Amino acid sequence: MDDARMTYHPKSDFMRVMMERGYLADCSDYQGLDEALVAGVVPAYIGYDATAASLHVGHLLNVMMLRWLQKCGHKPIVLMGGGTTKVGDPSFRSEERPLLGPDQIAANISGMKQVFAKYLSFGDGPTDAILLDNAEWLDDLNYLEFLRDIGRHFSVNRMLSFESVKSRIDREQSLSFLEFNYMILQAYDFLELYRRHGCRLQMGGSDQWGNIVNGIDLTRRVDGAEVFGLTSPLLTTSDGRKMGKSAGGAVWLNSDMLSPYEFWQFWRNTNDADVGRFLRLYTELPLEECERLGALDGAEINAAKIRLANEVTTLCHGAEAAASAEATAREVFEQGGAGEALPTLALSREEIGAGISVAQLFVRAGLVKSGKEAKRLIAEGGARLDDAALDDAGLMLDAARLATPVKLTAGKKRHALVTLD
Repeated sequence: MDDARMTYHPKSDFMRVMMERGYLADCSDYQGLDEALVAGVVPAYIGYDATAASLHVGHLLNVMMLRWLQKCGHKPIVLMGGGTTKVGDPSFRSEERPLLGPDQIAANISGMKQVFAKYLSFGDGPTDAILLDNAEWLDDLNYLEFLRDIGRHFSVNRMLSFESVKSRIDREQSLSFLEFNYMILQAYDFLELYRRHGCRLQMGGSDQWGNIVNGIDLTRRVDGAEVFGLTSPLLTTSDGRKMGKSAGGAVWLNSDMLSPYEFWQFWRNTNDADVGRFLRLYTELPLEECERLGALDGAEINAAKIRLANEVTTLCHGAEAAASAEATAREVFEQGGAGEALPTLALSREEIGAGISVAQLFVRAGLVKSGKEAKRLIAEGGARLDDAALDDAGLMLDAARLATPVKLTAGKKRHALVTLD
């Protein structure tokens, strides 16, 4: 924690929320930003490159920052990276991102847009959110003019000193000229948003600090404007795992990529030590309630985890989905039932043929990543079939056996149904 953050006492509601709830890692000018927030509506943006068809839980912290920004009377700008995705952000990556074509980028943007309407209010009012695509100004740039007018403001020496780049070079990992341009393009986004929409603040994860500082400097040099940067911490769980990852892979925010039940279950399975912190960051419960729930222990902490899962799932998927997920979990865990909302693998008779191994079913249902992992799970006693211990990875199930839905369980908390179409 830097000294300024420890000693600064904010006057604006937004800065107070950022500091009290744990969203703030660094700020370019605490007092300057705070005064701007008090003086009037501050438009602020976060950029999202279109590298997948959905946002995931790793993005949710910054989505919540935009939501709080709007709740505190300011204007969120969601910037889709239709242009910058064509280059790829090298920040803290060990290798260059695969380059995506325009059709894939457009499809990814379409999928990612779905989540923002659940967290933000869009419209034409002074604090209504707007959604933009940086391809609008990046696609038509004249390269020579861009180099002359924008590129001359960047020091290569300084860019090489940023930790996101320096760490890659220190490991003697290649950094292409294409990727190196990403920092300039993101800085130019800030300048364009300032000119077009009066944007005064860029926010992002702490891995974006160098890119944000570049944008602040460029906007000051070219337009003489005072703009600001604010970053959030890069979160890990108390056991050291990167936030947003589960045993089954990324925890997606779109329901067509991860069911609301699985999303709810991810939060229900939060480590005891993380409950209070996650309540502060991912819900809107009062701080006092977050502290009270986070301080529970023993069997009582499970009630706090259910509250966490319900609150986060309600924001992302709606109250009905949260209630259905809790009811399914209660049926599965407390009453030994199958639960209609469990993730379901529907197989055809043609797929089954003469039979399919139970190990294959665990893979197909997404409970494990490979047949080898399925066999190990079964050998170690961590798999169940219809709530009965499973010890034979080669067990074959035919169409007659699957005529009634089969319940698979991996470990204590992950379940799926297998049905026959």
